[in-house]
Amino acid sequence: MNKSGKKVKMASIRSIRAGLSKSYQSLNTLGAHDNANDDYSNMYDRSNTTDWIGVDNFKSGKNANSPFSALKNAMSRVSRGKHSASRISVILKELDDEWKIQEEPAEDNFLGKLRRTSSKMPSSVALSAEQASLLGTMPSDALDDIELRHVQLSVANARTLSEDGSAGNKETVETRHGPITVAITGDTSKPVILTYHDLGLNHVTNFQAFFLYPEMRNIVNNFCIVHVNAPGQEEGAPTLPEGYVYPTMEELSETITCVKSHFHIRTFIGFGVGLGANVLARYATKYPADVDALVLINCSSTQAGWIEWGYQKLNIRHLRSGTMTTGTVDYLLWHHFGKLEECNQDLVTVYRQHFEKALNATNLGLLVDSYIRRTDLNIVRELDPNKKKDVRMIRTQVLNITANHSPHVDDTVTFNGRLDPTLSTWMKIQDCGLVIDEAPGKVVEAFRLFLQGQGYAVSGSRRSSAVSIGEAVHSRGIGSRQASLSSVNGSTTSVKDIRITENPLQNPTV
Repeated sequence: MNKSGKKVKMASIRSIRAGLSKSYQSLNTLGAHDNANDDYSNMYDRSNTTDWIGVDNFKSGKNANSPFSALKNAMSRVSRGKHSASRISVILKELDDEWKIQEEPAEDNFLGKLRRTSSKMPSSVALSAEQASLLGTMPSDALDDIELRHVQLSVANARTLSEDGSAGNKETVETRHGPITVAITGDTSKPVILTYHDLGLNHVTNFQAFFLYPEMRNIVNNFCIVHVNAPGQEEGAPTLPEGYVYPTMEELSETITCVKSHFHIRTFIGFGVGLGANVLARYATKYPADVDALVLINCSSTQAGWIEWGYQKLNIRHLRSGTMTTGTVDYLLWHHFGKLEECNQDLVTVYRQHFEKALNATNLGLLVDSYIRRTDLNIVRELDPNKKKDVRMIRTQVLNITANHSPHVDDTVTFNGRLDPTLSTWMKIQDCGLVIDEAPGKVVEAFRLFLQGQGYAVSGSRRSSAVSIGEAVHSRGIGSRQASLSSVNGSTTSVKDIRITENPLQNPTV
């Protein structure tokens, strides 16, 4: 068929559709009845149809055997009203069986659309039971627009800062600066992880949730965990007596020596956050042989600036009087989270409630005063091997972690610039502020790789790790910790020195 013939055919199809639809609707309106005595064979005899008539400007060729002949005959009978709606359906079915009209893909077969036994159009789209169940409605239900108002969580936030006993047994350790509370879990004959908390927190609020994280539990099952609290900061601590001289940051680091002696610990891996990171860095600088490695989060190596000092002095005045003001709470939230609007709001709410109701304000004021009076660590980066032994520096492996929303990013960069680049790893975790609570999985994975770099045989998948420790882990020396160690079951694992991220300072200045 040539191009002009195609156009004539498509025009004819549209005319047929219009004519049949008009006649079909007219029959429904008039309510014509079915005539059961009609002779169907006389009605439809395609071979005897020779007289062509035009309906709605319908035109076609003069071939009597063309399918259009049958359509013309049906339309002429429908137009004259000789058959009812049900009989027209039979006619259309026969036409559909005789010849399938192929139109554009976007349009459905018009004969199929007209083949209806009902005299009324459906009021809504009919759905099968299966389709209705998938849509969440009954077949007869109407789909209406609704507006949700006053939507609230039906389940309370499960995150709490209350002690659940998982942090271990608490013991009181006597020091030169008074008694301190230490929680311990595990056998001290195993390698030890020693933690120290941040401002406004203690071993429960700072570390309990993190060490209960599933992958972290898999790692530390073969470690002994020792949590050290600063004086008067443990949960439920009584107010320190009037006239008590709170220890300085340097003296707080000395209390770790008493903890080591009390539990007969030879060496440990330090894990500190904020203030606790500064305390552990001081201890490692003074007693490098006692520290296997350090994981420090938001560590500051310098003394407090004028803005920090002035703001904290105002807070200390209120805290010493036993008053927890809104300004003090806001400062503590900023100290831990940084950009509050970018952080997990559920966690922010939990910590806000903790700072408002669960803290001993007087004891916290003494700790804050000690922290803002901190001295510089006075450590330097010395790259000359011949001069390293004569300078003050941290001589153990350090994993230096911060978060991009934390207000202490610059402090960690400065601190990293004063560390030996062969012994330090700086890591900034994205999209969080309080990193061990908002992104525990990333911290755990970094910690796992860090342990592997120190010579601890790490087995298991990335998402499910287990650490097996050999007796050789207690021996000193960087070389011994970076070598392959025999695991408890006798297997050996090759361990490589792993760097998580590059040093952020290309040309650091001290």
